[in-house]
Amino acid sequence: MKILVGYDGTNAAKEALSLAKEHAKAFGGSVNIVTSMEKGTESQREEIEQAERGLEWAKSLFDENDIDCKSHLLIRGLMPGEDIVQFAEENSADEIIVGVKRRSKVGKLLMGSTAQYVILKAKCPVVSVK
Repeated sequence: MKILVGYDGTNAAKEALSLAKEHAKAFGGSVNIVTSMEKGTESQREEIEQAERGLEWAKSLFDENDIDCKSHLLIRGLMPGEDIVQFAEENSADEIIVGVKRRSKVGKLLMGSTAQYVILKAKCPVVSVK
């Protein structure tokens, strides 16, 4: 089983990692942890380095449990939801796990919702975690 986790460092994303660890153990699966950034310009170097550190930490959770895991920082010019769905298709993911944050309807309208996009557009099952 190939499990993809969308990770952005939030508490909800950390809960998604925890569930992915449980699923990987139960089903003998491998995990891809993905962080997506729309742009990667020089002015965003600190954000990129922070994302890389977050991915290293997240991967270490799986390494210490002997779970096959790879981390990926995607900077492909796509919105995070699109990037996650496309990466899942490219890597034949069997399941996507994403964390969801509570937001008002206006907040979703203005900022969009990565999890909502993934849930609606992914071709494989998506598990959302609060």
